[in-house]
Amino acid sequence: MRRSAILWILAFLITAASAVYQRVTGPTHPKRGRTSLAGQEIRYRLPRSMAGGDAVIRVPAASPQTIGTLAWKRHKTRDDWTYVVMAREGSELVGRLPQQPPAGKLAYRVILQDGSERVTLGGEPVVIRFRGEVPLPVLVLHVIAMFGAMLVGTRAGLEYFRPDPRYGRLVLWTLLLLTAGGLILGPVVQKYAFGAYWTGWPFGTDLTDNKTAVAWLAWLAAWWRLRRAPERAGAWVLGAAIVMMAVFAIPHSVLGSELKYE
Repeated sequence: MRRSAILWILAFLITAASAVYQRVTGPTHPKRGRTSLAGQEIRYRLPRSMAGGDAVIRVPAASPQTIGTLAWKRHKTRDDWTYVVMAREGSELVGRLPQQPPAGKLAYRVILQDGSERVTLGGEPVVIRFRGEVPLPVLVLHVIAMFGAMLVGTRAGLEYFRPDPRYGRLVLWTLLLLTAGGLILGPVVQKYAFGAYWTGWPFGTDLTDNKTAVAWLAWLAAWWRLRRAPERAGAWVLGAAIVMMAVFAIPHSVLGSELKYE
């Protein structure tokens, strides 16, 4: 197998692993766990993100004696907790959290009781963020462009280790894909989901926006260096690839858009 093909495969594996890591470690990934009540094990999955409509909370509870209470309030407010008895649907207890405006958050707890035993799933309240619906074509193009930018950028960084590296097209395509996916389609997705085109610096603390800007500036610098002094651009390209991998290792949606209720 040619060395170039091996490097592309390696770049794909690194990019795929990074993308999966971002999703499963972010604050919008469902909170999973297990507990026991009345001698029965309960495995639960509590959502932390919702697009459109009420958020339906489902908890397995095979015992008919188990009752559930869903408690919720608006996040970072002085609201009193609202308590709602969960309805039974077969072997599950079901409750609903009311839909919030885009970027609105609710803190909620699921309390289960069976006789004299009582347990709160997860211990601490879970925070769920609501978002608007993003048109599927826009979302798909955004994801493809961002994955493509990470893939080609990682491949450009690996090019540094070849005896006769050729960076030109790799760097250019990385910059173009990052521009399209991060600086054009990214704000469009953000607008649909949370009502604002840009919530990173200097308007906010959204790390998704900020890390995209840092990665784009790193690749812009590498492209500029490649144009000015191609024979000494290798370290700049490798540095841009490392910067991009480092910033995109930050879990997705950390310090994301948040509605200020008060």
